[in-house]
Amino acid sequence: QVHLVESGGGLVQAGGSLRLSCAASGRTFSNYAMRWFRQAPGKEREFVAGINWSGGITDYADSVKGRFTISRDSAKNTVYLQMNSLKPEDTAVYYCAAARGLYILPDYWGQGTQVTVSS
Repeated sequence: QVHLVESGGGLVQAGGSLRLSCAASGRTFSNYAMRWFRQAPGKEREFVAGINWSGGITDYADSVKGRFTISRDSAKNTVYLQMNSLKPEDTAVYYCAAARGLYILPDYWGQGTQVTVSS
């Protein structure tokens, strides 16, 4: 079992930045690829960014490329999502997830953190 807790969400103006954190506990964090997803009101959950177990491979949705950066700190069992140049359309609940591979369906999910970008 892997327990994931997100933090760092909040209200920010368009053009601003936020850094989300996802702290993991339980099974060995370094065994898992980690991903961020988001879900806006009335929309389906969508992939945002992913990072493999070593941190050597990352992947991003086209909508966030060049603005968001995913990283992980295995010593702290934490994955981060640095979000810059935020847009109102980035408003959503952001979830982190752990999977046995970068392109495998996640096994574990966090409870989510709200990000609201005002125009």
